Amino acid sequence: MVLSAQLILACLVEVMSYFVTDYDPTIEDSYTKQFLDTAGQEEFGAMREQYMRTGEGFLLVFSVTDRGSFEEIYKFQRQILRVKDRDEFPMILVGNKADLDHQRQVTQEEGQQLARQLKVVYMEASAKIRLNVDQAFHELVRVIRACTLWSFIRKGDETKPCISRL
Repeated sequence: MVLSAQLILACLVEVMSYFVTDYDPTIEDSYTKQFLDTAGQEEFGAMREQYMRTGEGFLLVFSVTDRGSFEEIYKFQRQILRVKDRDEFPMILVGNKADLDHQRQVTQEEGQQLARQLKVVYMEASAKIRLNVDQAFHELVRVIRACTLWSFIRKGDETKPCISRL
C-alpha cells in the first residue's frame, strides 16, 4: 500500500494503540514493511511504483485540512492504474483528520464527488480519535475480496470492472 503521513498516524494508532501528535515523516521511518511513506517526495517515485506493482489494494488518503493533499489524489490513483495496467483496481478514498472541522478545507461533498469520479468508496477518518481507522482497513479488504471473487467468477476477464460491482 502507498500511504500518506496521515495514514501512517492511523497505522501507529492501530499498532501501538496510542496517538502520536508529532510525526515528521522521513524515508528512514519504518513502522511496518507493508507501508510506504515518502512524504510526497518525488525522488522516491521509483520506490513508490514498486510498491504499487506489488500492492493488492490501496488506501488513497488525504487530509481534509489540506486542499493540496486532496488535489494530489487523482494523480496517485492514475499512477496506480497505469502501473497496474488496469482501468479499475481495489482502492478506498479516505479523508483523514475528520475531527478538525474548524480547519477543514475539503468538504465531505467534495470527497464524495471525487470518490464517485474515481469509482471508489469514500469515508472520513481521524487517527487521533480512532474514527473509522479500523473500518477503512476492513472496507479495503472487502473491496479486494469482492474484486478477487468477481475476477474468479469471470474467469480472469479483466474487461469487467470489479469495483463497481460492490
